[in-house]
Amino acid sequence: MKNMCYHGGQFFEAIGPEFNALERRNNIINADVLDAWYPPSLRVIAALQEDLPWLLRTSPPTGCEGMINAIARAREIPPECVLPSAGSSDAIFLALRHWLNPSSRVLILDPMYGEYAHILEQVIHCRVDRMVLSRKNGYRVDLGRLEMFLRRAYDLVILVNPNNPTGCHIPRSELQNIISRAPATTRFWIDETYIEFAGAGESLEHFAAANENIVICKSMSKVYALSGARAAYLCGPKTLIEELRALTPPWAVSLLAQVAAVAALQDPEYYARRHQQTHQLREQFAKELSEIVDWEILPGIANFVLCHLPETGLNAAAVVERCRAEGLFLRDLGAMGRSLGAHSLRIAIKDSKTNNKILGVLRRVIHFNDFSRGVAMAR
Repeated sequence: MKNMCYHGGQFFEAIGPEFNALERRNNIINADVLDAWYPPSLRVIAALQEDLPWLLRTSPPTGCEGMINAIARAREIPPECVLPSAGSSDAIFLALRHWLNPSSRVLILDPMYGEYAHILEQVIHCRVDRMVLSRKNGYRVDLGRLEMFLRRAYDLVILVNPNNPTGCHIPRSELQNIISRAPATTRFWIDETYIEFAGAGESLEHFAAANENIVICKSMSKVYALSGARAAYLCGPKTLIEELRALTPPWAVSLLAQVAAVAALQDPEYYARRHQQTHQLREQFAKELSEIVDWEILPGIANFVLCHLPETGLNAAAVVERCRAEGLFLRDLGAMGRSLGAHSLRIAIKDSKTNNKILGVLRRVIHFNDFSRGVAMAR
Protein backbone atom coordinates (compact mmCIF):
# COMPACT_ATOMS: atom_id res chain seq x y z
CA MET A 1 0.00 0.00 0.00
CA LYS A 2 2.91 2.35 -0.57
CA ASN A 3 2.59 5.71 -2.31
CA MET A 4 -0.93 6.28 -1.03
CA CYS A 5 -2.21 9.38 0.70
CA TYR A 6 -3.23 8.79 4.32
CA HIS A 7 -6.86 9.66 5.01
CA GLY A 8 -7.47 8.29 8.47
CA GLY A 9 -9.98 5.45 8.67
CA GLN A 10 -7.88 3.37 11.05
CA PHE A 11 -11.04 2.52 12.95
CA PHE A 12 -11.54 -0.33 10.46
CA GLU A 13 -8.60 -2.05 12.13
CA ALA A 14 -10.78 -2.31 15.24
CA ILE A 15 -13.87 -3.39 13.28
CA GLY A 16 -12.04 -5.87 11.05
CA PRO A 17 -10.85 -5.13 7.51
CA GLU A 18 -12.70 -8.13 6.06
CA PHE A 19 -16.04 -6.96 7.51
CA ASN A 20 -16.80 -10.19 9.36
CA ALA A 21 -17.45 -8.45 12.68
CA LEU A 22 -19.28 -5.26 11.75
CA GLU A 23 -21.05 -5.29 15.12
CA ARG A 24 -17.77 -4.02 16.59
CA ARG A 25 -18.62 -0.63 15.10
CA ASN A 26 -20.88 -0.11 18.12
CA ASN A 27 -17.82 -0.11 20.38
CA ILE A 28 -15.73 2.45 18.52
CA ILE A 29 -16.06 6.12 17.56
CA ASN A 30 -14.72 6.91 14.09
CA ALA A 31 -13.96 10.59 14.60
CA ASP A 32 -10.79 10.35 12.50
CA VAL A 33 -12.82 10.63 9.28
CA LEU A 34 -15.51 13.17 8.42
CA ASP A 35 -18.44 10.91 7.64
CA ALA A 36 -21.85 12.35 8.45
CA TRP A 37 -23.09 11.77 12.00
CA TYR A 38 -26.67 11.44 10.69
CA PRO A 39 -28.16 8.74 8.45
CA PRO A 40 -29.11 9.35 4.82
CA SER A 41 -32.60 10.59 4.06
CA LEU A 42 -35.40 8.06 4.47
CA ARG A 43 -35.93 8.45 0.73
CA VAL A 44 -32.45 7.04 0.19
CA ILE A 45 -32.97 4.15 2.61
CA ALA A 46 -36.31 3.25 1.04
CA ALA A 47 -34.97 3.42 -2.50
CA LEU A 48 -32.17 0.99 -1.65
CA GLN A 49 -34.03 -1.39 0.65
CA GLU A 50 -37.07 -1.91 -1.56
CA ASP A 51 -35.08 -3.24 -4.51
CA LEU A 52 -31.70 -4.20 -3.01
CA PRO A 53 -31.34 -7.67 -4.64
CA TRP A 54 -32.16 -6.20 -8.05
CA LEU A 55 -29.85 -3.22 -7.52
CA LEU A 56 -26.97 -5.52 -6.63
CA ARG A 57 -27.28 -7.78 -9.66
CA THR A 58 -28.12 -5.15 -12.29
CA SER A 59 -25.73 -3.11 -14.41
CA PRO A 60 -26.10 0.65 -13.92
CA PRO A 61 -26.85 3.12 -16.72
CA THR A 62 -23.66 3.32 -18.77
CA GLY A 63 -23.18 7.08 -18.55
CA CYS A 64 -25.05 7.88 -15.31
CA GLU A 65 -27.69 9.73 -17.35
CA GLY A 66 -30.35 9.76 -14.64
CA MET A 67 -27.89 10.95 -12.00
CA ILE A 68 -26.73 13.72 -14.34
CA ASN A 69 -30.29 14.92 -14.92
CA ALA A 70 -31.09 14.85 -11.20
CA ILE A 71 -28.00 16.90 -10.37
CA ALA A 72 -28.72 19.37 -13.18
CA ARG A 73 -32.30 19.91 -11.94
CA ALA A 74 -31.27 20.30 -8.31
CA ARG A 75 -28.47 22.74 -9.11
CA GLU A 76 -30.21 24.49 -12.03
CA ILE A 77 -27.29 23.95 -14.39
CA PRO A 78 -27.15 22.37 -17.89
CA PRO A 79 -26.74 18.55 -17.88
CA GLU A 80 -23.78 18.83 -20.24
CA CYS A 81 -21.94 20.69 -17.47
CA VAL A 82 -22.12 17.70 -15.08
CA LEU A 83 -19.78 14.69 -14.90
CA PRO A 84 -20.50 12.07 -12.19
CA SER A 85 -17.71 10.07 -10.58
CA ALA A 86 -17.24 7.33 -8.00
CA GLY A 87 -16.25 9.74 -5.24
CA SER A 88 -14.20 12.93 -5.45
CA SER A 89 -10.85 11.10 -5.47
CA ASP A 90 -11.89 9.35 -8.67
CA ALA A 91 -12.56 12.74 -10.28
CA ILE A 92 -9.33 14.21 -8.91
CA PHE A 93 -7.18 11.45 -10.40
CA LEU A 94 -9.04 11.55 -13.71
CA ALA A 95 -8.86 15.29 -14.31
CA LEU A 96 -5.53 16.28 -12.81
CA ARG A 97 -3.55 13.51 -14.48
CA HIS A 98 -5.13 14.48 -17.80
CA TRP A 99 -4.52 18.22 -17.50
CA LEU A 100 -1.12 18.33 -15.82
CA ASN A 101 2.42 17.09 -16.36
CA PRO A 102 5.77 17.56 -14.57
CA SER A 103 6.24 21.02 -16.11
CA SER A 104 2.85 22.29 -14.89
CA ARG A 105 2.80 24.98 -12.19
CA VAL A 106 0.12 24.57 -9.53
CA LEU A 107 -0.87 26.58 -6.46
CA ILE A 108 -2.43 24.95 -3.39
CA LEU A 109 -3.18 26.04 0.16
CA ASP A 110 -1.27 24.72 3.16
CA PRO A 111 -2.87 23.15 5.12
CA MET A 112 -5.44 21.57 2.80
CA TYR A 113 -6.96 18.18 1.99
CA GLY A 114 -3.92 15.97 1.53
CA GLU A 115 -5.02 14.12 -1.62
CA TYR A 116 -4.14 17.15 -3.74
CA ALA A 117 -0.52 17.49 -2.63
CA HIS A 118 -0.15 13.74 -2.96
CA ILE A 119 -1.26 13.47 -6.57
CA LEU A 120 0.52 16.68 -7.62
CA GLU A 121 3.86 15.90 -6.00
CA GLN A 122 3.99 12.11 -5.75
CA VAL A 123 2.04 11.00 -8.83
CA ILE A 124 2.31 13.74 -11.48
CA HIS A 125 5.43 15.45 -10.05
CA CYS A 126 4.25 18.99 -10.82
CA ARG A 127 5.92 22.17 -9.71
CA VAL A 128 3.82 23.04 -6.68
CA ASP A 129 3.69 26.30 -4.75
CA ARG A 130 2.02 26.43 -1.36
CA MET A 131 0.23 29.45 0.01
CA VAL A 132 0.86 28.85 3.70
CA LEU A 133 -2.06 29.86 5.89
CA SER A 134 -1.37 31.54 9.22
CA ARG A 135 -2.45 30.22 12.58
CA LYS A 136 -2.42 33.82 13.82
CA ASN A 137 -5.56 34.68 11.86
CA GLY A 138 -7.26 31.30 12.30
CA TYR A 139 -6.02 30.00 8.93
CA ARG A 140 -8.36 32.28 7.00
CA VAL A 141 -7.32 32.83 3.38
CA ASP A 142 -5.86 36.32 2.93
CA LEU A 143 -7.54 37.27 -0.34
CA GLY A 144 -5.11 40.09 -1.10
CA ARG A 145 -2.20 37.71 -0.70
CA LEU A 146 -3.99 35.13 -2.85
CA GLU A 147 -4.32 37.67 -5.65
CA MET A 148 -0.59 38.37 -5.42
CA PHE A 149 0.09 34.66 -5.92
CA LEU A 150 -2.26 34.59 -8.90
CA ARG A 151 -0.08 37.11 -10.75
CA ARG A 152 2.33 34.23 -11.35
CA ALA A 153 -0.10 32.78 -13.89
CA TYR A 154 -0.35 29.20 -12.64
CA ASP A 155 -1.66 26.43 -14.84
CA LEU A 156 -3.98 25.35 -12.05
CA VAL A 157 -5.07 26.74 -8.69
CA ILE A 158 -6.71 24.32 -6.25
CA LEU A 159 -8.83 25.56 -3.35
CA VAL A 160 -10.93 23.56 -0.89
CA ASN A 161 -13.80 25.78 0.22
CA PRO A 162 -14.70 25.46 3.06
CA ASN A 163 -11.19 24.26 3.72
CA ASN A 164 -10.29 20.98 5.38
CA PRO A 165 -8.83 20.82 8.04
CA THR A 166 -9.28 24.49 8.98
CA GLY A 167 -13.03 24.80 8.45
CA CYS A 168 -12.61 28.31 7.00
CA HIS A 169 -14.82 29.50 4.15
CA ILE A 170 -14.31 32.15 1.45
CA PRO A 171 -17.69 33.76 0.63
CA ARG A 172 -18.91 33.00 -2.88
CA SER A 173 -19.02 36.61 -4.06
CA GLU A 174 -15.45 37.31 -2.95
CA LEU A 175 -14.01 34.16 -4.50
CA GLN A 176 -15.93 34.75 -7.70
CA ASN A 177 -14.47 38.24 -8.00
CA ILE A 178 -10.93 36.97 -7.49
CA ILE A 179 -11.34 34.29 -10.16
CA SER A 180 -12.77 36.85 -12.57
CA ARG A 181 -9.65 39.02 -12.18
CA ALA A 182 -7.16 36.15 -12.50
CA PRO A 183 -5.20 35.48 -15.71
CA ALA A 184 -7.41 33.82 -18.32
CA THR A 185 -4.84 31.03 -18.74
CA THR A 186 -5.16 29.96 -15.10
CA ARG A 187 -7.65 27.18 -14.43
CA PHE A 188 -9.33 26.90 -11.03
CA TRP A 189 -10.38 23.71 -9.26
CA ILE A 190 -12.69 24.45 -6.32
CA ASP A 191 -13.44 21.51 -4.03
CA GLU A 192 -16.84 22.16 -2.43
CA THR A 193 -17.18 18.97 -0.41
CA TYR A 194 -18.42 20.93 2.63
CA ILE A 195 -20.11 23.88 0.90
CA GLU A 196 -23.62 23.03 2.11
CA PHE A 197 -22.46 23.76 5.65
CA ALA A 198 -21.72 27.33 4.48
CA GLY A 199 -25.36 27.94 3.58
CA ALA A 200 -27.61 28.12 0.53
CA GLY A 201 -26.28 30.02 -2.45
CA GLU A 202 -22.58 29.68 -1.56
CA SER A 203 -21.67 27.20 -4.31
CA LEU A 204 -19.93 28.46 -7.45
CA GLU A 205 -21.60 25.87 -9.69
CA HIS A 206 -23.57 28.42 -11.76
CA PHE A 207 -20.43 30.50 -12.19
CA ALA A 208 -18.40 27.46 -13.24
CA ALA A 209 -20.94 26.32 -15.80
CA ALA A 210 -20.84 29.75 -17.46
CA ASN A 211 -17.05 30.23 -17.52
CA GLU A 212 -14.19 28.46 -19.26
CA ASN A 213 -11.57 28.30 -16.52
CA ILE A 214 -13.25 26.88 -13.41
CA VAL A 215 -14.35 23.40 -12.37
CA ILE A 216 -16.22 22.58 -9.16
CA CYS A 217 -15.62 19.22 -7.48
CA LYS A 218 -18.64 18.13 -5.41
CA SER A 219 -18.46 15.06 -3.22
CA MET A 220 -21.84 13.78 -2.05
CA SER A 221 -20.22 11.78 0.76
CA LYS A 222 -20.19 14.10 3.72
CA VAL A 223 -23.23 16.36 3.50
CA TYR A 224 -25.54 13.66 2.06
CA ALA A 225 -24.29 10.85 4.34
CA LEU A 226 -23.22 8.73 1.37
CA SER A 227 -19.52 8.10 2.07
CA GLY A 228 -19.89 4.35 1.61
CA ALA A 229 -21.68 4.74 -1.71
CA ARG A 230 -18.91 6.79 -3.40
CA ALA A 231 -20.89 9.39 -5.34
CA ALA A 232 -19.56 12.73 -6.56
CA TYR A 233 -19.53 14.94 -9.63
CA LEU A 234 -17.72 17.71 -11.43
CA CYS A 235 -19.44 20.88 -12.62
CA GLY A 236 -17.84 23.14 -15.19
CA PRO A 237 -17.97 24.49 -18.72
CA LYS A 238 -19.23 22.10 -21.37
CA THR A 239 -15.88 22.03 -23.17
CA LEU A 240 -13.90 20.84 -20.15
CA ILE A 241 -16.58 18.44 -18.94
CA GLU A 242 -16.98 16.79 -22.35
CA GLU A 243 -13.21 16.46 -22.60
CA LEU A 244 -13.20 14.51 -19.34
CA ARG A 245 -16.35 12.58 -20.19
CA ALA A 246 -14.54 11.08 -23.16
CA LEU A 247 -11.97 9.64 -20.74
CA THR A 248 -14.50 8.28 -18.25
CA PRO A 249 -15.10 4.51 -18.41
CA PRO A 250 -18.64 3.13 -18.73
CA TRP A 251 -20.47 2.26 -15.50
CA ALA A 252 -18.19 4.60 -13.57
CA VAL A 253 -20.66 4.94 -10.69
CA SER A 254 -22.40 1.89 -9.19
CA LEU A 255 -26.15 1.51 -9.50
CA LEU A 256 -26.49 1.67 -5.71
CA ALA A 257 -24.64 4.99 -5.63
CA GLN A 258 -26.61 6.44 -8.54
CA VAL A 259 -29.96 5.54 -6.96
CA ALA A 260 -28.84 6.87 -3.57
CA ALA A 261 -27.62 10.15 -5.06
CA VAL A 262 -30.83 10.76 -6.99
CA ALA A 263 -32.96 10.02 -3.93
CA ALA A 264 -30.84 12.29 -1.72
CA LEU A 265 -31.21 15.21 -4.10
CA GLN A 266 -34.99 14.87 -3.81
CA ASP A 267 -34.98 15.62 -0.08
CA PRO A 268 -33.21 18.98 0.39
CA GLU A 269 -35.29 19.93 3.42
CA TYR A 270 -34.08 16.91 5.38
CA TYR A 271 -30.44 17.66 4.71
CA ALA A 272 -30.82 21.37 5.42
CA ARG A 273 -32.12 20.48 8.90
CA ARG A 274 -29.22 18.12 9.48
CA HIS A 275 -26.69 20.74 8.40
CA GLN A 276 -28.18 23.23 10.83
CA GLN A 277 -28.08 20.64 13.60
CA THR A 278 -24.41 20.06 12.78
CA HIS A 279 -23.66 23.74 13.45
CA GLN A 280 -25.37 23.50 16.83
CA LEU A 281 -23.60 20.28 17.75
CA ARG A 282 -20.21 21.69 16.72
CA GLU A 283 -20.64 24.87 18.73
CA GLN A 284 -21.75 22.94 21.82
CA PHE A 285 -18.91 20.44 21.44
CA ALA A 286 -16.29 23.18 21.05
CA LYS A 287 -17.63 24.97 24.14
CA GLU A 288 -17.58 21.85 26.31
CA LEU A 289 -14.18 20.78 24.98
CA SER A 290 -12.72 24.15 25.94
CA GLU A 291 -13.89 23.57 29.51
CA ILE A 292 -11.88 20.37 29.97
CA VAL A 293 -8.67 21.03 28.00
CA ASP A 294 -6.37 24.01 27.54
CA TRP A 295 -6.25 23.57 23.76
CA GLU A 296 -6.68 26.20 21.07
CA ILE A 297 -9.94 25.18 19.36
CA LEU A 298 -10.85 26.42 15.87
CA PRO A 299 -14.43 25.26 15.17
CA GLY A 300 -14.78 26.56 11.58
CA ILE A 301 -18.11 26.03 9.83
CA ALA A 302 -18.03 22.37 8.74
CA ASN A 303 -18.53 19.07 10.58
CA PHE A 304 -15.26 19.05 12.53
CA VAL A 305 -13.04 21.08 14.83
CA LEU A 306 -9.31 21.75 14.50
CA CYS A 307 -7.38 21.73 17.76
CA HIS A 308 -3.88 22.87 18.66
CA LEU A 309 -2.45 21.13 21.72
CA PRO A 310 0.06 22.91 24.01
CA GLU A 311 3.63 22.47 22.82
CA THR A 312 4.70 21.46 26.34
CA GLY A 313 2.22 18.61 26.72
CA LEU A 314 1.23 15.46 24.85
CA ASN A 315 1.57 15.73 21.10
CA ALA A 316 -1.23 14.72 18.75
CA ALA A 317 0.23 11.26 18.05
CA ALA A 318 0.28 10.46 21.77
CA VAL A 319 -3.31 11.65 22.28
CA VAL A 320 -4.46 9.64 19.26
CA GLU A 321 -2.74 6.50 20.56
CA ARG A 322 -4.20 6.82 24.05
CA CYS A 323 -7.70 7.53 22.73
CA ARG A 324 -7.50 4.56 20.38
CA ALA A 325 -7.00 2.29 23.38
CA GLU A 326 -10.46 3.41 24.52
CA GLY A 327 -12.08 2.94 21.11
CA LEU A 328 -11.92 6.59 20.05
CA PHE A 329 -10.20 7.35 16.76
CA LEU A 330 -9.02 10.92 16.10
CA ARG A 331 -6.94 12.44 13.29
CA ASP A 332 -3.35 13.51 13.88
CA LEU A 333 -2.79 16.32 11.36
CA GLY A 334 1.00 16.29 11.39
CA ALA A 335 1.21 15.11 7.78
CA MET A 336 -1.72 17.18 6.47
CA GLY A 337 0.34 20.15 5.38
CA ARG A 338 3.69 21.58 6.40
CA SER A 339 2.40 24.28 8.73
CA LEU A 340 0.39 22.34 11.33
CA GLY A 341 3.12 20.55 13.26
CA ALA A 342 3.01 17.65 15.70
CA HIS A 343 0.45 19.15 18.09
CA SER A 344 -2.55 19.50 15.76
CA LEU A 345 -5.62 17.33 15.99
CA ARG A 346 -8.94 17.13 14.10
CA ILE A 347 -12.13 15.78 15.64
CA ALA A 348 -15.23 14.95 13.62
CA ILE A 349 -18.57 16.11 15.01
CA LYS A 350 -21.03 13.37 15.94
CA ASP A 351 -24.46 13.27 17.57
CA SER A 352 -24.75 14.70 21.08
CA LYS A 353 -24.51 11.31 22.83
CA THR A 354 -21.37 10.37 20.94
CA ASN A 355 -19.86 13.83 21.41
CA ASN A 356 -20.27 13.36 25.16
CA LYS A 357 -18.44 10.04 24.91
CA ILE A 358 -15.62 11.74 23.02
CA LEU A 359 -15.38 14.39 25.73
CA GLY A 360 -15.32 11.72 28.41
CA VAL A 361 -12.44 9.87 26.76
CA LEU A 362 -10.47 13.09 26.25
CA ARG A 363 -11.05 14.10 29.86
CA ARG A 364 -9.65 10.80 31.07
CA VAL A 365 -6.69 10.84 28.69
CA ILE A 366 -5.67 14.44 29.38
CA HIS A 367 -6.28 14.38 33.12
CA PHE A 368 -4.49 11.03 33.52
CA ASN A 369 -1.44 12.56 31.83
CA ASP A 370 -1.60 15.60 34.13
CA PHE A 371 -1.94 13.34 37.17
CA SER A 372 0.99 11.12 36.10
CA ARG A 373 3.17 14.14 35.46
CA GLY A 374 2.33 15.54 38.91
CA VAL A 375 3.27 12.24 40.59
CA ALA A 376 6.56 12.12 38.68
CA MET A 377 7.40 15.70 39.70
CA ALA A 378 6.57 14.92 43.34
CA ARG A 379 9.08 12.10 43.29
